[in-house]
Amino acid sequence: MRQSGGSARSEGSPATDETPAECGERLKRGERLAGCMTGRWARWGVVLLWLALALVATPLAARLDDAQTNDAAAFLPPNAESTKVLVAQRSLPGGDAIPAVVVFARAGGPLTAQDQTAVQTAAARLAPFGTTQLPPPVPSPDGRAALLIVPMEQLADANRFADQIDEMRSTVRGLAPPGLTTSVTGPAGVIVDTYTLFSDVEGTLLFVTAGVVAAILLIVYRGPFLWLVPLLAVGAADQTASAATYLLARHGGLTVNGQSAGILRVLVFGAGTDYALLLIARYREELSRYAAPADAMRVAVRRAGPAILASAGTVVISLLCLLLAELNSDRGLGPVGAIGIATAFVTIMTLLPAAMVICGRRLFWPFVPKFAAVPTEVVGGVPVAVAVAGTDTVDMAMTGTWARIGAAIARRPRLVWLVTAAVLAGLAVGIVTLDTGLRQQDAFRKSTDSIVGQRIVEKHFPPGASEPTYVVGAASVDDQLASVINATPGVAASTESSSDGEVTQFLVVLTDSPNSAASFATIERLRDRVHAVPGAHALVGGNTAVNLDVRDASVRDRQLIIPLVLAVVLVILAMLLRSVVAPPLLIATVVLSFLAALGVAALAFTHVFGFPGSDPSLELFGFIFLVALGVDYNIFLMTRVREEAARTDARTGVRRGLAVTGGVITSAGVVLAATFSVLFIFPLVQLAEIGFLVAFGVLLDTLVVRSILVPALALDIGAAMWWPSRLGRRPPTTTTSALPPITTSDNRTPRPTHHG
Repeated sequence: MRQSGGSARSEGSPATDETPAECGERLKRGERLAGCMTGRWARWGVVLLWLALALVATPLAARLDDAQTNDAAAFLPPNAESTKVLVAQRSLPGGDAIPAVVVFARAGGPLTAQDQTAVQTAAARLAPFGTTQLPPPVPSPDGRAALLIVPMEQLADANRFADQIDEMRSTVRGLAPPGLTTSVTGPAGVIVDTYTLFSDVEGTLLFVTAGVVAAILLIVYRGPFLWLVPLLAVGAADQTASAATYLLARHGGLTVNGQSAGILRVLVFGAGTDYALLLIARYREELSRYAAPADAMRVAVRRAGPAILASAGTVVISLLCLLLAELNSDRGLGPVGAIGIATAFVTIMTLLPAAMVICGRRLFWPFVPKFAAVPTEVVGGVPVAVAVAGTDTVDMAMTGTWARIGAAIARRPRLVWLVTAAVLAGLAVGIVTLDTGLRQQDAFRKSTDSIVGQRIVEKHFPPGASEPTYVVGAASVDDQLASVINATPGVAASTESSSDGEVTQFLVVLTDSPNSAASFATIERLRDRVHAVPGAHALVGGNTAVNLDVRDASVRDRQLIIPLVLAVVLVILAMLLRSVVAPPLLIATVVLSFLAALGVAALAFTHVFGFPGSDPSLELFGFIFLVALGVDYNIFLMTRVREEAARTDARTGVRRGLAVTGGVITSAGVVLAATFSVLFIFPLVQLAEIGFLVAFGVLLDTLVVRSILVPALALDIGAAMWWPSRLGRRPPTTTTSALPPITTSDNRTPRPTHHG
């Protein structure tokens, strides 16, 4: 088969069951694709195209904050009762307003006359912020505090809405006499504080993530220049993915919140760097076999490309399964993450090869790979000689740290995988301590004005006063509804707040803290009772009801999406590996790794970090990322194992595959874990928890599952791992077939070559 650029090389595809003709056609397609990025003029065109795309994307990416929706009500499915309440409220005067709760409190005693004057003045000053006339301030039973509720229009412009809350806070603080504490809380205050926290760390997230990736690349490559190229490529992918997400959020109806926007950046940097590490490792390996960098890159792309494509495709399809979720936040994360992974893949497979070829071998200085006179393999990032039939060359791919690990596992593989699986199962026991009852007011890792205000309210008023519940029903039975509401256990007080003659709205204050298990139970009781009122057609909503519906929808999403993702990944692995034995075993190892990571995380959240609970979406998001990304590393390992096994035998293939991929896959796992740990810079419990769970899970999967458990299983099962393909029926052999020599594109002397 003739290579573009002038080099010729006879290559088969022992990793598949293809005929020589089918193999040749596939490799020709791979060469044509690689040639589009590495041709003499094409490489410059690719780089210039990406440069132009980055210039257009960067201003749009900077506006992603403006397209975020951090209101829990926006995440609700259309059939949720809270959603129906929001629709019904639109017909009421001021019914679609979001309440800002202004609280005044004096710690040393009752409110003074001067304090009360300040409260009345504040009510007058804040009246323009309300969509309707403000109700009078409400004094606390102990006389030490007062509440003022301002029904506000929630503006589409998040910055303008935040400015209004900031102005209100500045106004009440300026009016407060010495010793009078003020705060603006309630749903409006919480939304603004959440938005502000995300906005404040967005720029920091970019620089910290890029810094972490740069540091790891410097350590991996030990050179002053090489790390810059993959980092710049991943940076271009980040800006492009953020710009595409912004456009879809602004014009395509995509729901994006601060959580999904933060995860997008982490996914692009983590996955993109992983793909770059794998491609560069294979390119470096081929540079020792080809004199021309363009030839080496063409081989690297067509050899590493299918595994990277399968990896990216698995993650993209797994994330797109979230489109079937009920919650908009879950459904929105699917395409957001898929955009990030797909953009990272396209960038690394186009921009990176072109830029690497332009820079040439000198980019690897001071460890420049040499054009060798004998075939080589890369072990630990260093090209070394390997055996060729008819020569005395030592197979150096069977030496080194990862080769020794493989040899140790091969001595007693069954014992190794049984013990490893038992340890992982033991770690999974910690799941019983996982508490998914994280309250909204406990979701911040730093103090905010809205949280301070909620605590003041809970100290002087019924706790539910800071986030009132709403009941809407037919006006014709409003007296009966009022009676049922007030008789419901857990209700502190209620009042009719609005009516249009057909529909009446009641404002209800609960006795328990908002979003607590007790308040959720009250909402459920209240719904049961008002639903039973004949002709009322009553509905219960409000912020606590919203969060209850979000929790219930999260459970339904988890029960639907997790089995679906498992089925999708199983099918992809079966198609990629052409086996019915290997895929379920690989899936089982990744699921076991996820359960172990979740068990350790549950213990760490309680006993190390002191988190007050976990977000209901943690298990689903953690599963999606750990299973999809964990399968990545199994794909990278097992595709190389299959390639090596086809040239030797099943057991030797496992050991060689582990030896030649151990270093680069471990580096990739460390990069991904480090990028997810960057989520700890967000002062929100749910993102810190996702960051820890995924970072720890990736390391566990990389260092234990992929390095020990999977090789031990493959060694124990042997060739049957690849049944029913022909590879699963091959008799054992220990020789490596030699391949015909090649002619390099610069007409250097032909040399023996090793199939890589």
